[in-house]
Amino acid sequence: MKDRLPIANGLSPVNIIYEDNHLLVVEKPVNIPSQEDETRDPDMLTILKSYIKEKYNKPGEVFLGLVHRLDRPVGGAMVFARTSKAASRLSEQIRSREFKKVYLAVVNGIPAKKQGRLQHYLYKDERTNTVRVVDADYPGAKEAILEYTTLESQEGLSLVRIQLHTGRPHQIRVQFANVGNPLFGDQKYGAGINRAGQQIALWSNRITLVHPTMKEERVFECQPPQSFPWNSFKIVFNV
Repeated sequence: MKDRLPIANGLSPVNIIYEDNHLLVVEKPVNIPSQEDETRDPDMLTILKSYIKEKYNKPGEVFLGLVHRLDRPVGGAMVFARTSKAASRLSEQIRSREFKKVYLAVVNGIPAKKQGRLQHYLYKDERTNTVRVVDADYPGAKEAILEYTTLESQEGLSLVRIQLHTGRPHQIRVQFANVGNPLFGDQKYGAGINRAGQQIALWSNRITLVHPTMKEERVFECQPPQSFPWNSFKIVFNV
């Protein structure tokens, strides 16, 4: 059974998916930053460090490695390293693409192909914190690749499963917007079709990695909330 970690300020509790001496895998609630940002709102890294410090009565500063990030409005499975050795080995897995991430998303419309591969070059404007598709030779451009499968379509929305091959900022959101299927609720890249106040429908569903010390493949999963638009799809909790 998952542990539940209460968060201050009345925010959603955190589900602990897996925990040992080297890994901490959690279900990140939506609208909590992965690490501290300019808002100074409660963030996952700080919250989980406090959790470890209290649970294990750790003196001094607690080490917790931020191996990867999820955008603030995105929820789901997220992995942290509890030792520097684990952080180093997981970072190497990310570089070699052994660390595999599968997302679920609800997009507007129906993708042109049921299954497909999206490949673009993206540029991030640090001043505006926005990402756009550019030509391959654009200064600072980085290649972005994902594969997707359309699982179900209902009333102008489609549920897609996404396998990331690169981990660029805002990658899924920008790539689907570029092909005419912006994510439901995405105010930044789908403002022309989404309504203000809608929650973006993007969820980190499954992470596959090699345990940094046991050398065994591990798969960690969690399902999106049973609320709109997720609950519009019969298949969503069986993928």
